[in-house]
Amino acid sequence: MTTPLRQLGRGDFVEFQTITTRWMDNDVYGHVNNVNYYSYFDTAVNRYLIEAGALDIHAGAVVGLVVETSCSYFSPLAFPDRVTAGIRVARIGRSSVRYEVGLFRNDDDAVSAAGHFIHVYVERVSNTPTELPAALRAATEHLAR
Repeated sequence: MTTPLRQLGRGDFVEFQTITTRWMDNDVYGHVNNVNYYSYFDTAVNRYLIEAGALDIHAGAVVGLVVETSCSYFSPLAFPDRVTAGIRVARIGRSSVRYEVGLFRNDDDAVSAAGHFIHVYVERVSNTPTELPAALRAATEHLAR
């Protein structure tokens, strides 16, 4: 990400997915536990890919494996917040994609957390890296900035 993470706004992302926090997401400190942020990243990106017709999680020949991830936290999320996950793609390789995600609390324009993860796409049966299928490449190119 070229813009410092703390300064990211909604305009820095291409697509958005809404995620509702759950009571169980809060920890004893009264805010969403850090592990859930990674779940929000994964949910937003995979929902986008499924809705775009680029990923068949049940029968597709190709699946994405997370090989790298990071998250920076700036302000807390808590139940019953509505989280908007902004999604963009920073890099598309032959068999990998670097997704960048910003999480926004309710109607805030300032990012509450931001990070990335890299999927390496592999053949489901052999678990070996494979070239991105055309539909997946098109869906990720749509997210590229």
